[in-house]
Amino acid sequence: MRSASPYCASRFHPTRRKTRVVSIGNILTGGENPVRIQSMTTTDTLDIAATVRQTIELAEAGCEIVRITAPGVPAAEALGPIAQEVRKAGFALPLVADIHFSPRAAMEAAKHVEKVRVNPGNYADRKKFQVREYSDSQYQEELDRLHETFSPLVLRCKELGRCMRIGTNHGSLSDRILNRFGDTPRGMAESALEFLRIARDHGYHEIVLSMKASNPKVMIEAYRVVVALMSEEEMDYPLHLGVTEAGDGEDARIKSAIGIGSLLLDGLGDTIRVSLTEDPVAEIPVARDLARRAEDWWSSPSPQWSPPEESIDPFDFRRRTCPEIRLSQTVKIGEKHPPAVIAHSNHPLKDLAEIVQEVARMQSVSKDAPVEGLLIEYKHEDLTGLETLCSALVGAVPFIVVDDRLPAPSLPQCREDSPRIIWLSSTAYADRDALKDFLKSCEETNCMPALALPGEPMNKDVAELLCHSSSRPIVTLLPTDGINSVAGYRALAAILHKEGLTLPIWIRNQESDRLFPQDDSFSARLLDSSVLSGSLLCDGIGDLLSVENTGDLDRNRGLAYNLLQGARARISKTEFVACPSCGRTLFDLQSTTHRVKQATGHLKGVTIAVMGCIVNGPGEMADADFGYVGTGPGKIDLYVGKNKIKLGIPETDAVDRLVELIKEEGKWIEP
Repeated sequence: MRSASPYCASRFHPTRRKTRVVSIGNILTGGENPVRIQSMTTTDTLDIAATVRQTIELAEAGCEIVRITAPGVPAAEALGPIAQEVRKAGFALPLVADIHFSPRAAMEAAKHVEKVRVNPGNYADRKKFQVREYSDSQYQEELDRLHETFSPLVLRCKELGRCMRIGTNHGSLSDRILNRFGDTPRGMAESALEFLRIARDHGYHEIVLSMKASNPKVMIEAYRVVVALMSEEEMDYPLHLGVTEAGDGEDARIKSAIGIGSLLLDGLGDTIRVSLTEDPVAEIPVARDLARRAEDWWSSPSPQWSPPEESIDPFDFRRRTCPEIRLSQTVKIGEKHPPAVIAHSNHPLKDLAEIVQEVARMQSVSKDAPVEGLLIEYKHEDLTGLETLCSALVGAVPFIVVDDRLPAPSLPQCREDSPRIIWLSSTAYADRDALKDFLKSCEETNCMPALALPGEPMNKDVAELLCHSSSRPIVTLLPTDGINSVAGYRALAAILHKEGLTLPIWIRNQESDRLFPQDDSFSARLLDSSVLSGSLLCDGIGDLLSVENTGDLDRNRGLAYNLLQGARARISKTEFVACPSCGRTLFDLQSTTHRVKQATGHLKGVTIAVMGCIVNGPGEMADADFGYVGTGPGKIDLYVGKNKIKLGIPETDAVDRLVELIKEEGKWIEP
């Protein structure tokens, strides 16, 4: 096994990061303890009965740690009777106070609950979003002020035996951090380290750390960076994982699985929360499924192979080098283009007329999410009909992939103005002569060659032939025993780099690529596909993507687009950033998010944030083009980026005013 990555033991075999054990009341986290599942109440904390009732509902659903907002001292005081009633009902699970702006509330909350969560960007700072340069002495003055403000809470938690979560959010970094490190994953990590060093000065170590963002790519990089920086300072605190403001429905589950699952696969994570703009009980099954996967991955035997040296910098996202290749008049792949989607049909098509009909249907139903490719399992012994098909599809977006069950000489001739047939071979790599014949046949017919390769070092003769060939085949992975698919594709990218081959990589989510084969539900397949695709796309690997394991062409196609959107690799529809609600929320988030989606869900390439309150400042909407934010009972403020544009709008008019604002900014298109 090669030497450890700066942030994990291995990027080729899931190995759990070694951390200290931290007590959260009667729950131990970190070390060899199970991944703990958390959620948060959405009730008004001052409504003690409702908060107790929802806490118990979460506990009964399998939640192990429940967080409750405490925006001020009255809410912090209410945690006392809430804890008493929960205990009286027979539930001993730890409670967590969620603190943002109020040190006084934190000091009060520590008396009543087992854990206090503080956000470094809000706890001791008031953001003014000023652009200024801090001298070293000015920066140290800020750190001294921070030490003075934060130390009382550290000492109280140490005295009372409480745990603490230092929970950095991407959108709520202090001006000090923003001006020195920028709105970056490094800035998020440095924000947390400021607080960790103060706690260490007082000999206090009952700490869990989190780096949350609504963008899974930012979230993944932030956790990688903070673990690497902690290792340099010999810190080994457990990690709480979560993608904040993930939204609802399938998209939210995809984003959460990409962020949380990718880190768990790399061995990071000790507690998790899946943040959904839904009833909080709905978060528990998804979190439980991800935790089960982690335990399975970490207990798997070490592979009997020697992984290659990687060329990817895991702390600096950028697409893997791949020159442009044209597949049709409208579809190009390569590093300058978003990954293309291949929609996979699981059923054999009986004749040419059915293929043409299927292609026409795909084009007609794909106005909101255009099809970038169509994979059809063509099982006829006679391929002559494909020439007619190529003529019928002149200028069309879809192209066709055929496997190598038929001899290569049967390939039809592709016209220059038609989509190229992609001929996929899973045997031609085996020896030099077979590959040479395969590439020659593709070149003579103007077909695009594709090679399915094993997840192990490439044959030297094959590598040499590819290096000197004018053909630049698409490459994908054959499932290999003992190698999970993420490791296999990482190894494939590393081998190609070593051999100097900038070939496009096709990520295939196949039935045999299941990362957790024990569960065969659609939900399980969605999570597995999200982890596989998201891990690779967030590493910059992948020029084509297909989902082939749901049993339905439209479902395969839609899920592939949603995976790309979740990883921020290709935006094909409106991106929604929506908080999961809590006791601070000033309107019903589920119904409001639904109304906003109904009005704006057709706007491709626009990001809209729906926020229940302004607790994390406009920075929480760091990635959003427009913000819909509750600022008082029945009152909404609208933002463009970080700028507040319309204030105090009645909630009944706010969605219409949001549409007007989008039109004023020139981002509106008619549905």
